[in-house]
Amino acid sequence: MANLPHGGVLKDLLARDKGEHDLLKDESFTLADITLSERQLCDLELIMNGGFSPLEGFMNQADYNRSVFLIMLPIPRRARSSVVDTLRLADGTLFPIPVTLDVSQEDIDHLSLSKNKRISLRDPRDDQALAVLTIDDIYKPDRVKEAVQVLGADDPAHPSVTYLRTRVKEFYVGGRISAIQPPVYFDHVPLRYTPAELRAHFQRLSWKNIVAFQTRNPMHRAHRELTIRAARKHQANILIHPVVGITKPGDVDHYTRVRVYKEIMAKYPHGMAHLALLPLAMRMAGPREALWHAIIRKNFGATHFIVGRDHAGPGKNSHGKDFYGPYDAQELVSKYHEELQITMVPFQQMAYLPSTDEYMPADEVPSGVTTLDISGTELRRRLKTGAHIPDWFSYDAVVKTLRESYPPREKQGFVIFLTGLYNSGKDTVARALQTVFNEQGGRSVSLLLDDSIRQEIEPGRTLSREERLVHLQRIAFVAAELARAGAAVIAAPIAPHEAGRQAVRDAVTRQAGPGSNFFLVHVATPIEYCEKTDRRGVYARARNGFVRGLAGVDEDFEVPKDSNLTVDLTQHSIPQAVHGIVLLLETSGLL
Repeated sequence: MANLPHGGVLKDLLARDKGEHDLLKDESFTLADITLSERQLCDLELIMNGGFSPLEGFMNQADYNRSVFLIMLPIPRRARSSVVDTLRLADGTLFPIPVTLDVSQEDIDHLSLSKNKRISLRDPRDDQALAVLTIDDIYKPDRVKEAVQVLGADDPAHPSVTYLRTRVKEFYVGGRISAIQPPVYFDHVPLRYTPAELRAHFQRLSWKNIVAFQTRNPMHRAHRELTIRAARKHQANILIHPVVGITKPGDVDHYTRVRVYKEIMAKYPHGMAHLALLPLAMRMAGPREALWHAIIRKNFGATHFIVGRDHAGPGKNSHGKDFYGPYDAQELVSKYHEELQITMVPFQQMAYLPSTDEYMPADEVPSGVTTLDISGTELRRRLKTGAHIPDWFSYDAVVKTLRESYPPREKQGFVIFLTGLYNSGKDTVARALQTVFNEQGGRSVSLLLDDSIRQEIEPGRTLSREERLVHLQRIAFVAAELARAGAAVIAAPIAPHEAGRQAVRDAVTRQAGPGSNFFLVHVATPIEYCEKTDRRGVYARARNGFVRGLAGVDEDFEVPKDSNLTVDLTQHSIPQAVHGIVLLLETSGLL
């Protein structure tokens, strides 16, 4: 453990004797284990290395929320403070974001989870044991309350609300962590510092005042200017501390962003700035998140922290309004200034003045002086279309790096996802489309037909809704990887349920990155025609009970509400259907 710059103790759980780590690792082989999710992995790393100090484990019931329902365990005395209600741990320490380990009832039963039981926590990437958790309690959270209190609204337009609704399991397990080893990374290893390592680095350089800059986006000239102004105003050095864990869906991948940050670092005066990476899973919680970020940067040795306008905001809610006010984050961090003991530096909106070729804070620009700016949306449009990006906005090296990850539209991969009943003709359309793409050239073409159909037609074969979803997830993973590599992907599963189709769309968008393009085509051939022309007799066997789970017979086919194109092969020929898809792609600039 090491003293923090402004009081308190850094909870570095990795700072143990190697022998202790080895003993824990040996013990982990005998324990029941949980394989972590991506978010849980990020959280565990920052618990272990002290980034989340004063946390020493996943939050128990008293820290999380004093009014939740405990199962199987005695109810402890109610605490006066809780993170969900008061932004404080049970002991009163300021901490605004729940850091929890979620499990299902099946996990509880299968692993026999109970108070004082020790379980191993494993890395989902390589199955290595990272820590041992000693259980304090198991409790059922009110996820609606968590959404409202922490995120501001139970609105699915918020990515963390969607995560709570669809990904978080029904129970939380609280308990203290005993660290075995940190996660292993193979990318940008020299830039990955623990809080203790980064503060030791600052000490070696004799840096006293450090302004930390939080970002989840690429940096451009305006960001350089505002960080330099902040450093000079406070006689400080600069820590560029970007998030490389989980950010907002659709953000530029961290590999591209880190290449950009490296290019930007060369533009700072020698010795002024340092780059380090933060493996944080963001919640996009606006004001609370800004407060959380300030605590984290204090743990990493910063004395000042830049808080932006609408800091960590997720965008628009379901009514088209911002989730948080533009200055809510700055106001909340200012409210706790004395307790935080880290100085908040308000983010200054920078404007470019073409008349003098310089950047200036927007509120200092004289009246009537012309300014220029390029919004994030406009920048993405120019990257995708190959349009010019002026050098006053960004540096040539930065633009070059971004263009490598944003190829021109005609070089981007895409996914055509055909859904429809068995024997609707979707497979035929898919094969014909593959032929047309191969004829045109310019991209590799991959065809993913629904091989599970052959399993469905076996007598007695049952394909549950859950099995369909798993099958679609496999298709989505393969399609996304191929599209990210620039391929034209044609997938043609039955996909009868809206939830399954949306899961594929989300997975492709999330995995394939900024160049991803997803198009849903509904082959809406009526079931009467599909059944009439069924030479293999699948529908007849389904109606006689020999095949179960066939969409249209004993399983509803939910008509897509958001298809990009609908074709009916009783009304359109195969060439007409294919031509409609080609026109859709041409209109989108992909062909």
